[in-house]
Amino acid sequence: MASKRTAAPIKITKTHSAPRASSPPASPIAVNFSPVDLLPELASSFDPHLLLTKLSVGKSTQAYLAGESVYSQGDAADAVFYIQNGRVKLTVVSKSGKEAVVAILPAGSFFGEGCLAGQPLRMATASIDQKSTIVRVERRAMVATLHEEPEFAERFLAYLLTRNVRMESDLVDHLFNSSEKRLARLLLLMANFGQESKPIPLIARMSQETLAEMIGTTRSRVSFFMNRFREMGFIDYNGGGMHVHSSLVSVVLHD
Repeated sequence: MASKRTAAPIKITKTHSAPRASSPPASPIAVNFSPVDLLPELASSFDPHLLLTKLSVGKSTQAYLAGESVYSQGDAADAVFYIQNGRVKLTVVSKSGKEAVVAILPAGSFFGEGCLAGQPLRMATASIDQKSTIVRVERRAMVATLHEEPEFAERFLAYLLTRNVRMESDLVDHLFNSSEKRLARLLLLMANFGQESKPIPLIARMSQETLAEMIGTTRSRVSFFMNRFREMGFIDYNGGGMHVHSSLVSVVLHD
């Protein structure tokens, strides 16, 4: 079947092999954990914290507690934010009041960059999922930095392209794969499997309600699958964290 041919892009360990020749278009059911091939070195080595420390105007840093809001849906979009440490949750609420989790962003992530493309209002709410330190950069200061620091601009673009590919993969995953595969893929991504950086031995536990919102299913289904993963040895709990084993990828590859 076509799905077996698209399993190749999934990487469990970091590699430094030379770029391969272009291959035929992948099936829409592909689950791709690989970062974007365009400018891979720039995306993987992107360290904005070093440059942001040089900014003296238009930048501020603030500590947040879990549950606090950085900005709300509908607020004016006038700044870009960087997660120095902690974790941020992006959510969207429909007119009927239904809430959906768009993303859970770890330390080292930017968010709110829509203002750079002329977005006047926030399309989502950014709230703190874990105690965090957030750097706020005013839109004008960020635009000036992108113009004055071409290397930073190039790496920032590579970072955005990488995240865009990830979001497209998330959409394909949501449309074509079962809730069990979606949950397994989400846990692997949270543990950095298939990313340029090394896997995280222990990830912070997340509520089953949040996991359910992220993959588009019910909390009871998430509970069922998590218990199954634990019984099969794919995950285990250690105090306040969760250990995700590489063997969990078998759930994603299973037809």
